[in-house]
Amino acid sequence: MVSMMTTRSLLLLAPPLLLLLVGSSINESLQDTAALRAETQNPHKNLFQTADACMSCHNGIVTPSGEDISFGIDWRSSMMANSARDPYWQAAVRREITDHPGSQAHIEQECSTCHMPMAHYESVYNNEQAGVFANLPVNWAVSRSNILASDGVSCTTCHQITEEKLGTRESFVGRFAIDTISAMGFRQIFGPYPVDQGLSGIMHSSTGFSQKQSKHIQRSELCATCHTLITESLGPDGEVIGELPEQVPYLEWKHSSFVNSQSCQSCHMPVVGEPVAISSVLGEPREEVSRHSFRGGNFFMLRMLNRYRDELGVQALPNEMNSAVERTLDHLQNKTARITIDDIEIRDNQLRADVSVQNLAGHKLPTAYPSRRVWIRFTVKDRSGHVLFESGELKPDGAIFGNDNDSNPRHYEPHYDEIHSSDQIQIYETIMVGPDDQVTTGLLTAVRFIKDNRILPDGFDKTTAGEDIAVQGRAYRDVTFTGGRDRVSYRVPLENVEQPLQVTASLWYQPIGYRWAQNLEPYESMETERFVTYFNNMSDQSATMLVETKRTIE
Repeated sequence: MVSMMTTRSLLLLAPPLLLLLVGSSINESLQDTAALRAETQNPHKNLFQTADACMSCHNGIVTPSGEDISFGIDWRSSMMANSARDPYWQAAVRREITDHPGSQAHIEQECSTCHMPMAHYESVYNNEQAGVFANLPVNWAVSRSNILASDGVSCTTCHQITEEKLGTRESFVGRFAIDTISAMGFRQIFGPYPVDQGLSGIMHSSTGFSQKQSKHIQRSELCATCHTLITESLGPDGEVIGELPEQVPYLEWKHSSFVNSQSCQSCHMPVVGEPVAISSVLGEPREEVSRHSFRGGNFFMLRMLNRYRDELGVQALPNEMNSAVERTLDHLQNKTARITIDDIEIRDNQLRADVSVQNLAGHKLPTAYPSRRVWIRFTVKDRSGHVLFESGELKPDGAIFGNDNDSNPRHYEPHYDEIHSSDQIQIYETIMVGPDDQVTTGLLTAVRFIKDNRILPDGFDKTTAGEDIAVQGRAYRDVTFTGGRDRVSYRVPLENVEQPLQVTASLWYQPIGYRWAQNLEPYESMETERFVTYFNNMSDQSATMLVETKRTIE
């Protein structure tokens, strides 16, 4: 008679159909005892499984029309899977520790919460210090913590989050709730579909988790746990001197018209338009299956991860990363914004044009991490194609011509309702200051925003917005800056020009602004020096055009 552990090992290696047939008769009678014995023998409490335990059944998923929507493949090429590999995040954490050396343990604990959630929470629940750099570089597999960290935001992170506290401030900053009482073998995984009890033994055999249906997995409040970050500002001695709403897309969404019609998942995990089985092992067709590609806006980091894949330990194949970049760009260029030239005329030797920008997203544009910026590029050319006027031209090094902040880290470009000079650029962004009112890109140094003119989502009322999502700076007084849109008037002097004139307005987006990258250069560390090198090598790919419109006038 084979031992209990030998039986379990054989079952894990058995063909799926055999697992199904013997699951009830053998495995179900042994796994509870095995789980309890393992828990007793191992004082370290295991809360998670890595994604490879899930991929065996949730890859190889193809729709009836032939689209491959394999959850594991789509996930591993996303920023969710690569959250711990992100070289900018690693450099930013190192910068914060350098600025606040007495707070290193606190900083690493906080910053590992959402970028290394499985490693973080297992450490916390086992009364160990959660860290960042002890788990780097990824893929070393020197410890369980390192293995969990390298998996980023993985399957058993999100699918273990319970309904407890969801939507409350207590759940923000990665403080989601999971079951920390049940032993492995008794833990639950939440999904939106009814559980087929006859097939549930397969998942339990492979992962140690049992399925449970719960619709909360499809609510925006689940995403809000890690995508609502209130950062504690630190003084020179490490004392907390304030708070900064570092990134709050969920709160922006709550104050928009999208709150009653679209969830975070509806855009970032769009559903398949036909029934499809969510398991390659005896799966039944399900309606409205959510893709696990996790569409976001950071095409630049995906490109960087792919280019430096060997150094960063990227597991997704090059073609998978390329597909993720293309999906991201397609989403940005087709689902994010519109731009129009509404009124245009030549009068008194002056071109006058009103440019309107519309935000199609359910949060501010851009949203989330404050390094992101969107701006208008406005160009006027004569009949021969000669440039008469240009505002917002992007340099090859990733800086914007005429942008005060790119030229001088202490200055910044204000919000405009009218532009009449090429060194004035409408940049939709956040600008932070420290307690000395000096502009900074240090998250733990910053105490407030002095500029936040990111384009508001539809239905957003800036006069009733709470402090965490408030419009800051000149945009608050701009009557054309309102829910869902902004309008900028351009006034270009003309003299002895060859008509007709070609007028072009385009909207550009950069996930990591030039100043946010270059402010890392003075820091002497492997992480900061590496990222600045990466950025400088790829600066010509750091931005993309979202939308463009053209008008001809005589």
